[in-house]
Amino acid sequence: MSFDWPWALIALLVAPLLPAVRWWLNRRRKRVAVTVSSVALIRAALPGPVSWRRRVPVLLFLTGLLALAAGLARPQATVAVPSNDTSILLAIDVSGSMCSTDIAPNRLAVASDAARDFIEAQAGDTPIGLVAFSGIAGLVVPPTTDRDALLDAIDTLRTARGTAIGQAILTAIDAIAETNPNVAATGVDLGDVAPDALGDYQPDTIVVLTDGSNTTGVAPVTAAEQAAARRVRVYTIGFGTTDPAPMVCTADQISDDSYFGRRSRGDLPAWTGRSRYLDLDEEALTRVADISGGRYFRAEDADELTDVLADLPREFGLHEQDVEISVWFALAGGVLAFAGAGLALWWNRVPGRPASGTTTPAAFRRREGSFPG
Repeated sequence: MSFDWPWALIALLVAPLLPAVRWWLNRRRKRVAVTVSSVALIRAALPGPVSWRRRVPVLLFLTGLLALAAGLARPQATVAVPSNDTSILLAIDVSGSMCSTDIAPNRLAVASDAARDFIEAQAGDTPIGLVAFSGIAGLVVPPTTDRDALLDAIDTLRTARGTAIGQAILTAIDAIAETNPNVAATGVDLGDVAPDALGDYQPDTIVVLTDGSNTTGVAPVTAAEQAAARRVRVYTIGFGTTDPAPMVCTADQISDDSYFGRRSRGDLPAWTGRSRYLDLDEEALTRVADISGGRYFRAEDADELTDVLADLPREFGLHEQDVEISVWFALAGGVLAFAGAGLALWWNRVPGRPASGTTTPAAFRRREGSFPG
């Protein structure tokens, strides 16, 4: 923690000065001698032992003053915040298995809804791109701040045969290279560069959402090495359960490349298929994330997938920034000071009773029996 106005810390001296002044005033009172004929009168006039109830309000009030004084110096905390120049490439698996109904109504519908929520939740100045992959990978929408274009593109996703995870990563890298001159396209030979000499990670990030394993094209680990060489992180999400479930797709979820029998009678599904087990290659997805500096997540239902996507911005594109927190010092100081003052009034509120440590003439009469009225 640092202070924007460190010279204002001199205000911290106010809190210890108050007890010092009180101590000095008490010493002055002790110098005044009063002649009293009865020792019993002196004993009766002396205050009783100081209880913890008298100390707590004072300590709370002084602590509140210290917090308020520290707030005057404008304290700042260093926190990690999203980088303004971060772009996100979201690669979504649209292979045939995404129509499995183990997550109702099917995996593709749930993944599309979660992607919409993710896009709408990002800051308006964060460019987002969309890559769809099955047997091939294609850039559906290049990085853009046009949220409507992205949401419309989500509605056009169609399933097809095959799963090209590695090719999806390479496609996302090339999309980033179009907007970030510090990222080379996948066809550029970077030569042999030691990992320690690669420098910091780029703010651009790739997110891969898949329910299967790579069946065609470049291996995911090879593509991850290409991303690591360009200092681009790849975060992977494995989606689906291990329970076998029928595969059911609606007419607007399949393409002509589907290998399932088509039918469209009324509101019936466009096609149905036999039950499928989850064919997720978690080992490969974990290695992709580890190699590129990202992280692997597992989501088995709609809520988990939504939570994973919602937490992702905290994982990538962060940089340190000093944020002023004086308001919290002021809030804490005010609460403590008012609490101390309130407790002092509450514990000394008994009506018709003298304050602690004082003795009335009537008390002297009761104790001495001969005190003059």
